[in-house]
Amino acid sequence: MDLFPLKLGVPVKILGKPDLKSHDARRAQSSPHLKVSLGYLDTIFDYLAEHGIHMYRMSSDLAPYATHPDMPMFHSMVQESASELAAIGAKARHLGLRLSFHPSQFIVLNSPDAELVRKSVWDLTSQCEMLDAMELGPEAVVVVHVGGVYGDKEASRARWVETWPTLPEPVRRRLVLENDDLRFSCADVVWISEHTGVRLIFDHQHFWCFNPELLPMRQAVAQMLGTWPDGVRPKVHFSSPRTEMRQLTRKDRKTGKATTVPMAPVWTGHADFVNPFEFATFMRTAAGLEFDVMLEAKMKDLALVRLRPDLIRYAPDVAERFGLVPALQDKLDAEEASLMAVEPA
Repeated sequence: MDLFPLKLGVPVKILGKPDLKSHDARRAQSSPHLKVSLGYLDTIFDYLAEHGIHMYRMSSDLAPYATHPDMPMFHSMVQESASELAAIGAKARHLGLRLSFHPSQFIVLNSPDAELVRKSVWDLTSQCEMLDAMELGPEAVVVVHVGGVYGDKEASRARWVETWPTLPEPVRRRLVLENDDLRFSCADVVWISEHTGVRLIFDHQHFWCFNPELLPMRQAVAQMLGTWPDGVRPKVHFSSPRTEMRQLTRKDRKTGKATTVPMAPVWTGHADFVNPFEFATFMRTAAGLEFDVMLEAKMKDLALVRLRPDLIRYAPDVAERFGLVPALQDKLDAEEASLMAVEPA
């Protein structure tokens, strides 16, 4: 396990170079394929290496239609892409790039609907098979939320625990569970982990939005990081809440026409960039704990390249944990200025 430096990561879409595609998004009639997605991924890896980004969340649509129940012609694409997956995995290891998946909210393991759970397990199995075919280590994970409450939170937690031993071995080995901002708190996922052994992801913004047990942050982070085995560095999610007014389109009751109205922000919304002072405060609260950080700001890689020089400038003690030293200030400022000149798609 690398003890230093910690890694910062970004999810899916690259905004500093908008022409880069995260996956083959063609419709089924055009025969999209995982092999095409992996070609796009290879180019993204080059961009990440150029800009010193060492953690990346791949698109959950990397293998298009691979688990679509009505399109069996796509079901074997992961197996068909074995050599390409091995090659892209070797490149990731060579670059020191930590990879993960985070499937959509439609992946639910605690639903009372057994068919929905079955489909969810199929999706998770496919993504874990890709990580295995890439020959990635145990740090490469698939992140999920607990799911719905369905009118009974305790019963819903218990159903997740009951589903766990039925999961295929690659899924149990790769799956990690995250606290959310509305239903299942850090305390809830710790309870699930105690009954299953599933590893946990601490989400900073979710913690502030939903912590009914009033757990101290340091305690929550330490408990959740403690679910990871020795030799495998945990990771956390970080984002700042959006503070700007929202512009929503509403129908005018009098005229029947669509009109744009300003609305106050909701604190579950993610900001475009990361507030460096909030980030530094969090990292100091968690001082002495080792973990990588996936940034979930809306501006993705642009938010990361903005945060790095901000940390050197405002929080050099925190910057140092990510291998960011004052000698890099001018280079990182220039990189930020160059990428911010790119207009995101």
